[in-house]
Amino acid sequence: MRRLLAISLVALLPLSYVTAAHAQEPTDRQRAFAAAAEEFQVPESVLLGVSYLSSRWDAHAGQPSSDAGFGPMHLTDAAAYTSANHHHEGAEDARGDESRPLPAPAEPPPAEIPASLRTMERAAALTGESHERLRADDAANIRGGAALLADYQKALGAPLSDDPGQWYGAVARYSGAEESGAAKFFADEVFSVIEQGAERTTDDGERVRLPAVPGLTRIEKWLERLRLRHTRPDGVECPASISCEWIPAAYQELPGDDYGHYDLANRPVSQKVDYIIIHDMEGYFLPSIRLNQDPNYGASWHYSIRSSDGHIAQHIKTKDVGWQAGNWYVNAKSIGLEHEGFLAEGGTWYTEAMYRSSARLVRYLALKHGVPLDRAHILGHDNVPGTLPTTVRGMHEDPGPFWDWAHYFRLMGAPLHPFGGPRAGSVMIRPDFATNKPYFYGCDRKNPSAACPPLPAGTVWLRTEPRDDAPLVKDIGKHPTGESLYSVYDHSARASTGQRFAVADRQGDWTAIWYLGQKAWFHNPAAAPTAVPSMGLLVTPKPGKATVPVYGRAYPEQEAYPEGIPYQAVTPLQYTFSAGEKYTLAGPAATEYYRAVTFDLADHRVVRGKTKYYEIQFGHRVMFVKADDVRVMFSG
Repeated sequence: MRRLLAISLVALLPLSYVTAAHAQEPTDRQRAFAAAAEEFQVPESVLLGVSYLSSRWDAHAGQPSSDAGFGPMHLTDAAAYTSANHHHEGAEDARGDESRPLPAPAEPPPAEIPASLRTMERAAALTGESHERLRADDAANIRGGAALLADYQKALGAPLSDDPGQWYGAVARYSGAEESGAAKFFADEVFSVIEQGAERTTDDGERVRLPAVPGLTRIEKWLERLRLRHTRPDGVECPASISCEWIPAAYQELPGDDYGHYDLANRPVSQKVDYIIIHDMEGYFLPSIRLNQDPNYGASWHYSIRSSDGHIAQHIKTKDVGWQAGNWYVNAKSIGLEHEGFLAEGGTWYTEAMYRSSARLVRYLALKHGVPLDRAHILGHDNVPGTLPTTVRGMHEDPGPFWDWAHYFRLMGAPLHPFGGPRAGSVMIRPDFATNKPYFYGCDRKNPSAACPPLPAGTVWLRTEPRDDAPLVKDIGKHPTGESLYSVYDHSARASTGQRFAVADRQGDWTAIWYLGQKAWFHNPAAAPTAVPSMGLLVTPKPGKATVPVYGRAYPEQEAYPEGIPYQAVTPLQYTFSAGEKYTLAGPAATEYYRAVTFDLADHRVVRGKTKYYEIQFGHRVMFVKADDVRVMFSG
């Protein structure tokens, strides 16, 4: 029946289309999808659509995803990995305000691993494949995913139909969601991909194509038979198109005039939200949420996003301030999003379902609060500066080099376009994510000095000279007496996708940018560019100034503080911004300090000063300079 239908459809196509289709032979992965679909009687479009929303058809060199999923079908094997949380690591105080320092947070209790993170066990039982083959062999992995879909379809009592719409319930169950809204979001996104079609080259060079199936009817009655939990939105601040529920963070008084574990505010009336901060949890969804419900825990954030299906839990209203970024100035003016997963240890890639859900949330929040959709305001935790010279070294590095910023911004409807000609005075870092596979070590917790497998990354290494064997540039804040590292956890000598830098020099296939007071060279060949022109405004020291200080926060001058509010010193960081250097200007930074050290909102005050600051891209992290110290120019 399937073969006759395929022949009939081909007969209806234009000859030019048929000829073109035969001109390009299917790749091994395309054939694996076709074979698994036929073996388990799953429509090939459904199998391809589910895989696309899980992995975008990538194999990821056999490495696990952020929630321990493997291969194109994201078969989960979380039992092999331990859970932690990145707020436990390093010396960073998540609140980032020395006027109210916090103790290091306690270790979370171990958590039971949900069935949604152990699907490989069932796939192995259905196919007879070993866990090792399901992890490392993409054809076996695709067989496992097809077997699961067919198993879910049979459990629903649904037919093994050629009609993709009949598989809506099985697709929803494949998400692993326990909430009906999350399962529906996943299924709707899969069926949108099927309807629109997709085609791309995977991370290991396999061309895969899903032809569009327009006019698809989704049989949603099968979703109802899953009997999933209906969540109560309770006023969540989320777009209606994603799955979102309210799971509040704890806020209560504690002994000794203490309280936890966020601060009440009245944003945007009290202060404008200028930043959205992207984190990964370095742990799993449910254990991390439980931390947000503990008032004794010294960190908090506004939203958590689950990896497998993109489900979102909101914990803090966006009017209030989370303790999340390690810099009180940024915390007071930002919204924090934690994504389930790991920077590298235990997981090296993020799912398409999570990217899509998170991108919709960020776009919604950015439009609501007037946050520019650019890399100077949509920041990774690794882009947030230390507050003082003493705190720079302990700042965190998530979400890390394997976060696909270019894809994320495309999903937000704000793609990272070039602007200007080939000799523009500033550039935007934008390597091709799928083919850019720089050397890293540190992905294997059992052997932390071993090289990571070649993995797609959105970052470039920065060197002291225009040659591959030149040393990496130094970050004196991160490594006061030592060299930068090739560790996946060290961004001292890396520039990231979407970041804009002033051009310092060009030689052949190499481009130099100004970075932490140095000329930093990266390989940027015309045939495979890793940066694109990006004209805009730059700053440089005013004539007569040999150097100007850079800051980790834009606090007011001493005269601005009223009686009863202690002055917060405006302390320069340890870096040098010298005459002749240029850095890209992100815009003005509000001169504000939010005084909030008590449980009572009535005691909270915003101190505003007259000193004008600019935000600049000074290194991997953004920093601030006083407007009176610099001259603004155009980079064209």
